[in-house]
Amino acid sequence: MNLSVIGLNHTTAPVALREQVAFGAGTLAEALRALNGVAGVQECMILSTCNRTELHLSTADGELTPVIDWLHRRFELEADTLTPYLYQHHGEAAVRHIMAVACGLNSLVLGEPQILGQLKDAWRAGRQAGTVRRTLEVLMQQVFATAKKVRTETAIGQNAVSVAFAAVSLARQFFGDLRDYTALLLGAGETIQLAARHLKEAGIGHQIIANRTFERAHALAHEVGGFAIELDEIDAHLHDADLIIASTGAPHTLIDAQQLRTALERRRHAPILAIDIAVPRDIDPAAGALDDCYLYTVDDLQAIIEQNKEKRAEAAEAARTLIEADAERVMARFRTMAAAAPVIHAFRQRAEATAQQALDDALRRLRAGHDPEQVLTRLSTQLTHKLIHHPTVALREVGETGDVSQLRMAARLLGLPMEEDDA
Repeated sequence: MNLSVIGLNHTTAPVALREQVAFGAGTLAEALRALNGVAGVQECMILSTCNRTELHLSTADGELTPVIDWLHRRFELEADTLTPYLYQHHGEAAVRHIMAVACGLNSLVLGEPQILGQLKDAWRAGRQAGTVRRTLEVLMQQVFATAKKVRTETAIGQNAVSVAFAAVSLARQFFGDLRDYTALLLGAGETIQLAARHLKEAGIGHQIIANRTFERAHALAHEVGGFAIELDEIDAHLHDADLIIASTGAPHTLIDAQQLRTALERRRHAPILAIDIAVPRDIDPAAGALDDCYLYTVDDLQAIIEQNKEKRAEAAEAARTLIEADAERVMARFRTMAAAAPVIHAFRQRAEATAQQALDDALRRLRAGHDPEQVLTRLSTQLTHKLIHHPTVALREVGETGDVSQLRMAARLLGLPMEEDDA
């Protein structure tokens, strides 16, 4: 068992490359099974967000070349296209990295809580696809426990921020008081939900929610006091939008440069602030060249996010100290699991061999015409004596040494109660 992480994120790769290797929700189960079929991969998870794509792996030998080759084939990229942008972590470093991701320490907005939910979604998808089993299950349970501890015991979660919060902060810097402005939000997922709530708190004048599933758009619009439209109604409302925040899972752009040019003309060139935080992008990058259209992507939010990093740096150091201790603890557990595996295997083999030998003897006696009741009685007695022989001898030897702690441990291993008086 070798734990590894391979991936790219907002610090290693530009958005244009990240959007090429984004795993859509509709193809995730198939991708997980395909990845699990790569040579050496024993278990796997895929975490794919607007800021990162990561593969969390348990492999036979720690060799990731076949996985990198699979990534290139999966997205029809030339060999080594991704190589300069990929990071790799192995063993305890991989555990520390996943814990840091879960705590928001590697996010665009330091300490943002949204990533933990996305990581849990990735874990659930792996479980449903059958690619998360013993090793990754143990790991992720500890990761989630560590994330909870960090949120509880440090200030990393205070003044909670997210990419959505950074987008709304940018809008407030751009427009000032938002009461006289209208926002058009594309999508109804968690990021847009956060953005809509932050906009409501900021006093935005109007909110228009556009989403592929109208019911979800309507539910969010009802919550924030806006109104909902279908995605194919965007053109009819684009000229009303002073602010556009886009974060859908669409595989192609939803707003092109010509649509925005037309909207600006209808607005008599009143400026539009467009913030595209989707990967792949929802707004044609060419729109950024239009006069009076100010287009930002997730990468452009970095300046706002740097301010948040300064506020949370001290809490992040405390979080890393907790992560170090928990990573060491989970690796110790994995080492114990690895050491116990051959012992368990040998114990099971001996028990099965003993049972088979007793069964063969019983079958021979039945075929020879012996009384079945006597055969079964003999089988039960013989099997009991043979199975308890080695533990009984070992227990006597420990008893002769007077080592009570070993006796208690033996009782626990055998599933037996042991009172103080027994000791």
